[in-house]
Amino acid sequence: MKLVIQRVTEAKVEVGNKIVGKIGKGFLVLFGAGEGDTKEQADFLSEKLCNLRVFSDENGKMNLSIKDIDGELLVVSQFTLYADCRKGNRPSFTNAANPDVANELYEYFMNKCKESVKNVQKGIFGADMKVSLLNDGPVTIILEK
Repeated sequence: MKLVIQRVTEAKVEVGNKIVGKIGKGFLVLFGAGEGDTKEQADFLSEKLCNLRVFSDENGKMNLSIKDIDGELLVVSQFTLYADCRKGNRPSFTNAANPDVANELYEYFMNKCKESVKNVQKGIFGADMKVSLLNDGPVTIILEK
């Protein structure tokens, strides 16, 4: 399981010119499920994400979590995180979980995040999405389990 986390001041995802998810200050999370990934991995990563201390405290140090600042999450499924580009110029996605399993893990991950974060928004699994963000910092972190 892979997460690309971007600290943002705002982010949104659109499907067919309609906004389906929108947040203010918090994290835009690109979520990828790989072959053989489990709910235990989702538990670990949701806990890590929600406790990641990368928001500034009163002294300007990265010392606060998304929970500490009452931040928001926008979680977007992205199987392309499992692109294998070692051979040729066309990526292979054979390491990505099959769509049914990936969607189940995606929904499970978001529900785990909702236990710690009040506002968790999402994209639409498998849809052609347009994602916009204003990266804060910029801060971009990759987590894998």
